[in-house]
Amino acid sequence: MEAGGVGLALQTRAAAFGSGQRRGGLQSPIGRLRVAEPAGAAVAVRVRGSKPVVPLRAKKSSGGHENLHNSVDEALLLKRKSEEVLFYLNGRCIYLVGMMGSGKSTVGKIMSEVLGYSFFDSDKLVEQAVGMPSVAQIFKVHSEAFFRDNESSVLRDLSSMRRLVVATGGGAVIRPVNWKYMKKGLSVWLDVPLDALARRIAKVGTASRPLLDQPSGDPYTMAFSKLSMLAEQRGDAYANADVRVSLEEIASKQGHGDVSKLMPTDIAIESLHKIESFVIEHAADNPASDSQAESQIQRIQTL
Repeated sequence: MEAGGVGLALQTRAAAFGSGQRRGGLQSPIGRLRVAEPAGAAVAVRVRGSKPVVPLRAKKSSGGHENLHNSVDEALLLKRKSEEVLFYLNGRCIYLVGMMGSGKSTVGKIMSEVLGYSFFDSDKLVEQAVGMPSVAQIFKVHSEAFFRDNESSVLRDLSSMRRLVVATGGGAVIRPVNWKYMKKGLSVWLDVPLDALARRIAKVGTASRPLLDQPSGDPYTMAFSKLSMLAEQRGDAYANADVRVSLEEIASKQGHGDVSKLMPTDIAIESLHKIESFVIEHAADNPASDSQAESQIQRIQTL
């Protein structure tokens, strides 16, 4: 499928909007966030969705009732915070940006669920538009430039819609035109320490990540080296996001400083809190003005 055909595909998948069949053809991954009471009875925190993707369950450990209590608190906090943020969002889309492996898709699915938004992964949409099974295959058969062209087409089409959470590819920030599209909504940068990213990526492998895949060498060392180079190239671009969510800061607040101990729900809650603070501070019930977006784009072009 050519880049220009992405819009039709998105419209088809989103045709169920307003008809009672949500998610634009995508099945909602979470319908209820199920947690358990100490007594064993199920407590369902209702959110706008259908089937659970990241159920909030008590962590099995010696903590016992304390862990059960924390899970209940976490689910209720997500629900309450999402209801507060919805008022200020006014239907604006949320675009998650950040390095590969930063958890954009996982966190995005949770956020979309509690907000009653639809979720899209821009990489997956490019794969569908091109008719190839992976980004790595697109890079191999075509080129990175070909992928970026299709990525921009996907973001253009998504920007014309509302009530979406979009997980973007790690390199989406390098093209100024993509910021033009994302500035129609709110952008959130998931800022993860490079060491944590390298460990995470080395553990699962780099075959699906063409910019990191190396034929030989220690996986962690190779991943860290390449990630460091990409961070140097993209760091200023990521900083143009409306909101920065630092995993180091979240871990510090929890008193352990280890980002690997954070749950996706921790990051989702912090993201919603930062979004709420941003929209209140800017007193904006509508998307950023054209002049604001243009100013951001001009700044990126000078990088």
